[in-house]
Amino acid sequence: MAALRLLLLAGTAEARQLAAALGGQPGIRVTASLAGATRMPEPLGVATRIGGFGGRAAFAEYLCRERVGAVLDATHPFAAAMSHRSAQVCAELGVAYAQVLRPAWRPHEGDCWEFLNTEADAQKHIPPGSTVFLATGRQTLGRFGDLSGRKVHARLTDPPSGPFPFEDGGWVVDRPPFGLDDEIRTFQRLRVDWLVVKNSGGSSSRAKLDAARALGLPVAMIRRPLQPEGPKLETVAAALTWARRHG
Repeated sequence: MAALRLLLLAGTAEARQLAAALGGQPGIRVTASLAGATRMPEPLGVATRIGGFGGRAAFAEYLCRERVGAVLDATHPFAAAMSHRSAQVCAELGVAYAQVLRPAWRPHEGDCWEFLNTEADAQKHIPPGSTVFLATGRQTLGRFGDLSGRKVHARLTDPPSGPFPFEDGGWVVDRPPFGLDDEIRTFQRLRVDWLVVKNSGGSSSRAKLDAARALGLPVAMIRRPLQPEGPKLETVAAALTWARRHG
């Protein structure tokens, strides 16, 4: 029997774990796909393509050309447009599809969270004169709109390629993982008053929320966008079981 050709839409910690586990799995040939948002990403240990597919039709053409039998979507919860497209194309072509979607974060005792529907809502909740730490990535910084009167620090994984988009503040260039003590030191050094994050979920980036609780900082939490219909797998173990069942 021919091996299952599985496309792993990657970019998360879960995708890295899945690539490591599936790379030597009998009966499954894995190709990982990275959007290219991070320069010089660490190798995943399986065949990897980098860059977008070029739209809906090109993605469908790729699945057919490569005879992909299953797509495991382990992209970021906020890469919703990509997930919707992938789910729809797979449904049209009869390709098995499942989304690896870790549970959203929920506040614990001692947390002070304000929930935002969009980045633009931040200016309604964060008062002028505040020092703000944006841990939301570079791709959506333009959605925050007018944060004049606030000092803004934005964290990036890679050195910036353009000017700082806010009138006061600057870039914080650093690569994860970030431990609790690291985050506390960063927030204290920058004298942060507000932390802004996307509700990504998962344990690997939870430390910033624990640091905010320890320091008594309010958190502006951006809600997740609507996810596509289809199977949802909350853990790497569940995703491995799904892949092996289709292999």
